[in-house]
Amino acid sequence: MSAAPGRRPWGRAALWLLVLAPLFFLSYGYANGVAAARADVPSIVFDWERAVPFWAWTIVPYWSIDLFYGISLFVCRDRRELDTQGLRLLTAQAIAIACFLLWPLRFSFQRPDSDGVFGWLFDVLLGFDKPFNQAPSLHIVLLIVLWVRFAAHLHGAWRWLLHGWFALIGVSVLTTYQHHFVDIPTGLLAGWLCVWLWPERAPAPWRGLDPARDAQRWKLAALYALGAAACAAAAWWLRGAAWWLLWPALSLALVAINYALLGANGFQKRADGRLSMAARWLFAPYLLAAWLNSRWWTRRAPQPVAVADGVWLGRVPGAGERGAFAGIVDCSAELSLPVWREGDAVRPMLDLVAPTPAQLAEAAQDIERLRARGEVLVCCALGYSRSAAAVAAWLLRSGRAHSLDAAIETLRRARPAIVLGPAHRRALQACLDGDTAMPAAAVGGEAA
Repeated sequence: MSAAPGRRPWGRAALWLLVLAPLFFLSYGYANGVAAARADVPSIVFDWERAVPFWAWTIVPYWSIDLFYGISLFVCRDRRELDTQGLRLLTAQAIAIACFLLWPLRFSFQRPDSDGVFGWLFDVLLGFDKPFNQAPSLHIVLLIVLWVRFAAHLHGAWRWLLHGWFALIGVSVLTTYQHHFVDIPTGLLAGWLCVWLWPERAPAPWRGLDPARDAQRWKLAALYALGAAACAAAAWWLRGAAWWLLWPALSLALVAINYALLGANGFQKRADGRLSMAARWLFAPYLLAAWLNSRWWTRRAPQPVAVADGVWLGRVPGAGERGAFAGIVDCSAELSLPVWREGDAVRPMLDLVAPTPAQLAEAAQDIERLRARGEVLVCCALGYSRSAAAVAAWLLRSGRAHSLDAAIETLRRARPAIVLGPAHRRALQACLDGDTAMPAAAVGGEAA
């Protein structure tokens, strides 16, 4: 039950704080104690970090995150938003403490003495903090979670002030000699992982699990998992700048999980055609590769092609490439649609996997609905497979093609490079027969 309109759930916020605050200090102190009992805690530090200055005054923004932590629960407008924030904070703690226990690291620089108010703040900090609990920086993890919450409530100059102060908090983990640099990007990724797990404007990736039931998805999941393992192994063995390979390692690991368990929902593509901000950060290396791949393969035929009766087939248009299309049906799960307009249909489908009959039926309905507005573009990353299957489904269900072979032949005349294999044909036939409940295991089996 949501809080009454106009009333913020402050009592529930207080309960969340009563749970989170003791848990924070107890678990953080426990991880510090475990690391302190070990004699072999390593450090990961770059040579250039020795030039990072110590600024005693930055202990103020460093400490301020505790204030933002508590307030973040009380700015929530309703129970749902509050519970999302509480779960993000709880997940941040769980991820960070797990990493501290599994891979403890030590801060290796000697902090200069400081006096006055700043010195007192350092003394209080050192009363419960030790030079452990490094990667990911819990400060940075919380910075992301808190920034997302406050940014949703602030506008104009207040929002810019928030950006500036949170940037100072981010810098302060280095200038207070609390963390080495590697703790920052790992903290950023862990923070976005918390937001991805508990989104607000997109379905949670774990809701409506779509475990793979066909060999093709498992094959792709295994390939992406191998890529993630290769990146992680290279980061571990090469070290230095190679630590950045942990980002594509995480990105590919999440893509593997999408193919194995989560389905297209894992990319968090919203109804407005854009991936959530958390997904854009977490999947960034993969998304960049996917975008470059789409542009490379379509470089000789970048323009959409007309298929029949105002329906066009092509790749996902970039900014400024919408043209005169009155409607778009977007079948890509992994690429954002920057030219989205109200009324466009977003039907995310996994790449290199045949869509289900239900997905094809929904896309066909969208195409027919949008035709009433004018020319319609049906697109995916390349415009060769997922979107081609959607247009084929529309040709069949609208009676413009009287057989599966006729629908595919119509598409090949417009775009000879389309890729519709046996798995697509089975899905299309099931869609034509009205068997939209056909399981994916019966459709899959061959790469698209």
